[in-house]
Amino acid sequence: MKILVLNAGSSSQKSCLYDVPDDRLPQQPPDPLWEAQIDWAPTVAEVKVKANGQELKQSIAYESRSPVMEQILNMLWSGATQVIADPSAIQVVGHRVVHGGQDYHDSVRVTAEVKAAIDRLSDLAPAHNPVNLEGIQAIEAILGDVPQVAVFDTAFHARIPDSAAIYPIPYAWSERGIRRYGFHGTSHRYCAQKTAQILGKDLKDLKIVTCHLGNGCSLAAIQGGRSVHTTMGFTPLDGLMMGSRSGSIDPSILLYMLREEGYTAEQLDQELNQASGLLGVSGVSNDMRLVTQAAEQGNPRAKLALEIYIHRLHALMGSIVAILNGIDALVFTAGVGENAADIRARACENFAYMGLKLDLEKNSSRPRNQVISTEDSTVEVLVIHTQEDWAIAQECWEILQEV
Repeated sequence: MKILVLNAGSSSQKSCLYDVPDDRLPQQPPDPLWEAQIDWAPTVAEVKVKANGQELKQSIAYESRSPVMEQILNMLWSGATQVIADPSAIQVVGHRVVHGGQDYHDSVRVTAEVKAAIDRLSDLAPAHNPVNLEGIQAIEAILGDVPQVAVFDTAFHARIPDSAAIYPIPYAWSERGIRRYGFHGTSHRYCAQKTAQILGKDLKDLKIVTCHLGNGCSLAAIQGGRSVHTTMGFTPLDGLMMGSRSGSIDPSILLYMLREEGYTAEQLDQELNQASGLLGVSGVSNDMRLVTQAAEQGNPRAKLALEIYIHRLHALMGSIVAILNGIDALVFTAGVGENAADIRARACENFAYMGLKLDLEKNSSRPRNQVISTEDSTVEVLVIHTQEDWAIAQECWEILQEV
């Protein structure tokens, strides 16, 4: 089964093609036959395509995205990166869709009703849902009536208990859909499943804290294979300090900036999402590597940014442990989680009281999909390479089995 995955963000799009047996899913994620990355600059798309041991790069001027996507997808069945004979070889297309609201608790086959819901929910994810829908419409135009599947970032968290989902605000607000939705769900679910596989245990028997630490950051409490709490909320702005997002702050700060400093809602949106977090505090970058480098060179604001990051990570990790009433496994994933050994070590320090012991040699050896705690640690600590694209492909395979 040839499965095409489109993972569209506000400023980039990743695509890949998997070849999966019709009768079973492989235990280990296969390498894609074909991969493409598009970075959308204001008037030029920077494109990178990998297949057949080759990597091609080009810049494409554009006014709308769909013609660029069509040009890139044509490289699946023509030219040096050809891996299939023609478009009919693609049996299903899976899309990452950021927001499914309360409508969708699972991945679904795309229908007119699903497209309308994605469009309606664009108010809750204005930077993502519109481009996710645009990708679906582009595939309809390019590939016709090929089955398409929407895999929602919010779906894994859609069944968290009301005590975690409902904010202590006027209840009428909650009835209007203002609640905790949570994000990074595809990554959190994949990492929980991979943890159980690595440990050789039943996922339903494990209490897991997954730490998705990248430019966007979130934690999830997973019990019995289900998310019971997560740190992102109504939007991805809530929770941990991130690359350029503030994470949780006192709401009165916003009222103060509106009333006393004359800010508009648009200015607050821009500064909290694009000019806060590591970038806002350090003044250096939203990239953890560059902030760490600046801190090591003595930059006081970069040092402060790291201290705030670790403090807030400890605070929310501790709250997640309390919600679960203890944990069996602690998982680090995404760009920072997978690559920043010092951040992992500092995150674990404050949990030594409960018997968590990190193997410092394993932690510093660029681990991937392995346990990095000591044999006598009461908590298994793992680094897992999250593979959201493969998780989306798995969802597509499962849904096609139901037809």
